[in-house]
Amino acid sequence: MSVELEWWGADVPYEASWERQHARRDALIAGEGTPCLALLEHRSVITTGRRPVDLSGLEDIDTFRAERGGLATWHGPGQLVGYLLCDVWALGLGAKSTVCSVENGLMAWLRSFDVDPARRTGFPGVWLEGRKVAAVGMHFRRGHSMHGFSLNLTVNDAPWDRFQPCGITDAGVVSLHELRQDVPSPEAAADPVGKCVLAALGVGG
Repeated sequence: MSVELEWWGADVPYEASWERQHARRDALIAGEGTPCLALLEHRSVITTGRRPVDLSGLEDIDTFRAERGGLATWHGPGQLVGYLLCDVWALGLGAKSTVCSVENGLMAWLRSFDVDPARRTGFPGVWLEGRKVAAVGMHFRRGHSMHGFSLNLTVNDAPWDRFQPCGITDAGVVSLHELRQDVPSPEAAADPVGKCVLAALGVGG
């Protein structure tokens, strides 16, 4: 299977990309269209998963409840977001192995910055020096995935101190540029990060 890399743009409203994901996945389930890893940068928003989350006090920030796993997270400028839209069963993967493969791809790319990315049991995503640098949350229907990952690259203005990102109470969130210089923008990083993720999934772009 070939999965195309697609750049969906910067300053993308979350609801617009959510509707686009649904339409693309519905088409794939119907046997139409092509699988893709969509890469983009969102307008500032806090999203939640299937479980309820108290976001009182955050009325000044747009919020959106989606069907992905995980708790509340933030998306916005300086963060690369990737949405995997494909039949993971056709790749011989299940939900857990897909999430693990996405993590592997992100970790492979991060190692090019001479850092040591790691996992933390019970918390999907990728960690650097004890703080979370990438979140992973997905949804599956008839073997077809949507949602994906968010990777903090050059984030400067995230409201992480105003809520508990991903339900984490004993650790913080980090953006790669806090640890290394010459970190690319989300658009510049989209192609190399996407290729690492697809390689970890065992597919070509």
